[in-house]
Amino acid sequence: MITRITTPTAPVAATVTTTDGAAVPNNAPVSAPSRTLLQLMWLASPALPVGGFSYSEGLEAAVDAGLVTDEASAARWLQDQLQLVLVRSEWPAVARAHAAFMMDSPEAPTALKAVKAANDWVLHTRESRELRLQAEQMGRSLADWLRQRAPDDPRVEMLRALHPAPTWPVAFALAGALSGADLRDVLLAHGFGWAENLVQAAIKCIPLGQSAGQRVLQALADALPAAVDEALNSNITDAQAFAPGLAILSAQHEQQYSRLFRS
Repeated sequence: MITRITTPTAPVAATVTTTDGAAVPNNAPVSAPSRTLLQLMWLASPALPVGGFSYSEGLEAAVDAGLVTDEASAARWLQDQLQLVLVRSEWPAVARAHAAFMMDSPEAPTALKAVKAANDWVLHTRESRELRLQAEQMGRSLADWLRQRAPDDPRVEMLRALHPAPTWPVAFALAGALSGADLRDVLLAHGFGWAENLVQAAIKCIPLGQSAGQRVLQALADALPAAVDEALNSNITDAQAFAPGLAILSAQHEQQYSRLFRS
């Protein structure tokens, strides 16, 4: 089982005051301190300077092949990718690296070995050249961003020293660790960032209208909590990268005549 790392919750006021001065009970749970929540929102934002907006992760090739043509088929495609890729491959890698970065002595050889093993697993299981290049480019960009945010944290230099490059899941794991959030919230932020980028790609390359895109995003957001729980409740040794249809389309996308996206 993957061990969950939790952080203390912020205190919740017993009542809140409405605009007319009345005090009413406040039963809203607070899952993370405000600063931590804002850090996770930042990590999930398309404004994060890692270039996620430039990748479709095979979606553009699926559109070109006639497999994704409208809102319904886009929703099915992304729901399948959520279950077959994020739950079984991406999130176990994030969890594995997150646990290593959260060790009592993150500079110890044991932690370094665990981080390197997670990074190597991601590199070795990317099923096309462009998917590997995406993982490397986004990981390298996030590592550079983290160096500006936490220049004195030795884990950042450990990340940047990974060869040939830090990968996106491993870099995101460190960003999540630095935020102070627990693992479940880190994976939710990762998943929503992925969903938002891919929905924007669908809007551009199918194309879809904005309202249709928002409905697809709503469906993905509704599915994310259960998908994260499935990943957390699985054995990390069961992690696998096996999505042959996506791999074939990604390889074809490398030679696609006309394209908007880098993957």
